[in-house]
Amino acid sequence: MASRFSEVELGPPIEVFALNKAFQEDTFEKKVSLGVGAYRTDAGKPWVLPVVRTAEKALANDETLNKEYLPVLGLEVFTNLATKMLLGENNPVLTENRTFGIQCLSGTGALRVGAEFLANNLGYSTFYYSKPTWENHRLVFLNAGFKEPKEYRYWDEQKRGLDIDGLLEDLRNAPENSVIILHACAHNPTGCDPTQEQWTKIADVMEERKLFPFFDSAYQGFASGDLDKDAWSVRYFISRGFELFCAQSFAKNFGLYNERVGNLACVLKSPESVAPVKSQITWTIRGMYSNPPNHGARIVAYVLSNPKLYEEWRDNIRAMSSRIIEMRKALRSTLETLVTPGNWE
Repeated sequence: MASRFSEVELGPPIEVFALNKAFQEDTFEKKVSLGVGAYRTDAGKPWVLPVVRTAEKALANDETLNKEYLPVLGLEVFTNLATKMLLGENNPVLTENRTFGIQCLSGTGALRVGAEFLANNLGYSTFYYSKPTWENHRLVFLNAGFKEPKEYRYWDEQKRGLDIDGLLEDLRNAPENSVIILHACAHNPTGCDPTQEQWTKIADVMEERKLFPFFDSAYQGFASGDLDKDAWSVRYFISRGFELFCAQSFAKNFGLYNERVGNLACVLKSPESVAPVKSQITWTIRGMYSNPPNHGARIVAYVLSNPKLYEEWRDNIRAMSSRIIEMRKALRSTLETLVTPGNWE
């Protein structure tokens, strides 16, 4: 009897992981990886943040903790603190009780949960992603039930910068209720973000066209070293009265790459909508992975709830961000010193 799996075709490799594997297997001593957007030490290894070590030791010694299942929507102390970190402590939507967080499997899981809710419960079917973007945006939304993937212009190769005119034109032509994936900061892969003035124009068009913002915040604090600066775009849209989702990842800014710690921050117009939306997201997650893991979320919650560790963590991310910036300056300087072909401005 023939195998029922004999017709299955070999899938293409996932580029970023294939590149990383090739790097690891390369024996050249002076190899450098410019692939995965992750922080590495001089030895090329992930850096376990000192505050993470401190938190893990404290949690390991806390005998009141056990391995009980978390609720479907996750560890509430974590989601509250993560949402507050994104929105800012004094954001009115917090006191008005019209925002909440959902613990998810890192930023990717938050995108998937939010997208599946929008497709199944609001009937949204069209989504826009920047050209170029992080390659998984398209796959996540299609697998979540969206039917119409579209691109909006972003990078101008001739000007080597943001194509704001093309971006705005594409958004003006977007159907009402299209979901627009926006990078909150440190746009992946270009590293080029809109200015505050440009964000204002983007918000104007999205408000006029009744488009839904879905922010992806993978680098808060990691991009500039400033948590508030890196969250400005999300906070601005909220101040304009938008309802929105934001997928938060703690892989980069906490160095918790394999713990898969994420939060889906949801901002609604009315507190009366919170309970129904939460209930439907509960069913979305129940049919997907049932409930999230505990360890990474407890680490983040432990640090964010301890003022001393919180400040130490901010020092950690400032150190990472400033080192990355200095390395980029050194790379450019060396390219120019070597008279490398091209314009490195």
